[in-house]
Amino acid sequence: MSDNAATGRVTVVGSLNMDLVARAPRLPKPGETLAGHAFAQVPGGKGGNQAVAAARLGAQVAMIGCVGNDSNGATLKRSLETEGIDCTALATSADAPTGVALIVVDDASQNAIVIVAGSNADVTPPRMEEHEALLARADVIVCQLETPPETVRAALAAGRRLQRTTVLNPAPAARKLPPDWFPLIDYLIPNELEAATLSGVTISTPDDARRAAQALKAKGARNVIVTLGAQGVLALLDGAGDDGVHLAPPNVEAVDTTAAGDTFIGGFAAELARGAAAMDAIAFGQRAAAIAVTREGAQPSIPRRSELTE
Repeated sequence: MSDNAATGRVTVVGSLNMDLVARAPRLPKPGETLAGHAFAQVPGGKGGNQAVAAARLGAQVAMIGCVGNDSNGATLKRSLETEGIDCTALATSADAPTGVALIVVDDASQNAIVIVAGSNADVTPPRMEEHEALLARADVIVCQLETPPETVRAALAAGRRLQRTTVLNPAPAARKLPPDWFPLIDYLIPNELEAATLSGVTISTPDDARRAAQALKAKGARNVIVTLGAQGVLALLDGAGDDGVHLAPPNVEAVDTTAAGDTFIGGFAAELARGAAAMDAIAFGQRAAAIAVTREGAQPSIPRRSELTE
C-alpha cells in the first residue's frame, strides 16, 4: 500500500469474473464467425475491477463477493490479495462456478461482452448483514448490477442506515431501477447507454446527458454523473445548480476501453474516500481512465496512483 498512501476506506459489493478476451478486426454480426488475432484470460468483473482500481488509486479496499471452488476462483482471489485488498468477506460457492465474461474487442477499441454470473448469484442479502462491520468501516460503498438486485438494494440501504457515502454504477442496466432505490444513492454513475435506459432519454450529446441526469436526479439520486466515453463526463451535483457541468476528457489514443468505466469509478471512489471534493474526484477518475484506455486488458490496464501524481 505504500505506493498508494491510502487514507480512505472503500468497500466494494460486487461481481468477480474471469475475462476471456478475444481481439478481432471488428465485432461479429449475428451468425458470423470471425478470425481473431489475440486472446487473453485476465481477472475481471465490474466489482473486481472497481476494487482493484480503488486500491491502486489510493484507498484501503475490502471486497464483498463470491467465487467458485475452481481454478478461476483461486486466481481471482489471489489477484485481489496481491493488490492488498481485504478478502475476508470473499466467499466460495459450494456449487456454482466462478463467473466469466466473454469479451470481443475490435480494432477501433470498441467491445461486446457476454456475462455468465455463476457464483456472483450467491452474493445474497444475508451476506450484507454478515459483513455489516465492513460496510460500517467504509467511507464509500460501491455497488454495480452484476449481483442480485435484492443484494444491491440491501447494500445501499445499509449504507444509508450507517450514514456511509453510496455509489451505484447501474451496469448492466437492462431495465429501470425501482423508485425506492434512488433515495439510497449518493452518486449514481451510469454511462450514456445506461443513463438512456434508466431515464428514457436518448443520448448522443452532452446536452442529452444533462437532460437524462436531470430526470434521474428528480427521481431522488443525490448526484448523477454520466460518463460519455470520448465525450467526457456530465456531472449534475447536489447544490451546484440544475444545468450540471460537462468535463471534457484528457486527449489520448485509445487501445482498449474495456475497463475505462470501472477505472473511473474506482478512482472517483478512492479520491472521494480520501476527502476530496466531488469535482476533484471526477477529474481524478477521468485522468485514471485516460491512462487505462491506452493499455490492453481490464485489470492489467488500471494505473497506480503514482502514475497520476508524478
